[in-house]
Amino acid sequence: MPWRRLAITLLIIAPILALLAFGFTRDARYITSPLIAKSATPFTITLFDGGKLTLNDLRGKAVFLNFWASWCPPCRAEAKDLEAAWQRVKDKNMVFLGVALQDTDQNSLEFLKEFNVTYPNGKDDFGKIAVDYGTWGIPESFFIDPQGRITYKHVGGIRAALVVTKLDEAAKGIVSAQEGKGDYQPIR
Repeated sequence: MPWRRLAITLLIIAPILALLAFGFTRDARYITSPLIAKSATPFTITLFDGGKLTLNDLRGKAVFLNFWASWCPPCRAEAKDLEAAWQRVKDKNMVFLGVALQDTDQNSLEFLKEFNVTYPNGKDDFGKIAVDYGTWGIPESFFIDPQGRITYKHVGGIRAALVVTKLDEAAKGIVSAQEGKGDYQPIR
């Protein structure tokens, strides 16, 4: 009788453990975001210059939203490309916004200075913005059209040319069917 109970228990528990193991080993770069073509979740962020910015303030513009941290190697690798892309589009009806995660203000500010980042950046103190956007790691970037819809998500490092292309598409309301993938750092 005890063997039979053990066998039944194992038959019930084994599939559950297998599903959990599969879920925890999935690479976040290959999980499609349900947010594409949906309205971007509104938020307010305190910028490192002391100002506040809400996503609704950016309505009517194409938005590039990038989650990053100073300790993240792929974030460091993409930093110069992001600034170069910003310099190419800053005079258009487009906005960049960087969101620092799991970082100190001092390290974030040193990162911004080291890479001469001139576009607005703030800190997601409690990770609420990252959670609302389903961020699993960094860098992750979202492109938002002037009506406030997410048109594209890129998981991992991104190059300047792709940023400009996807921002141009976002400005036109073009939704991408696929997400982009690059080098990636899971959130600690």
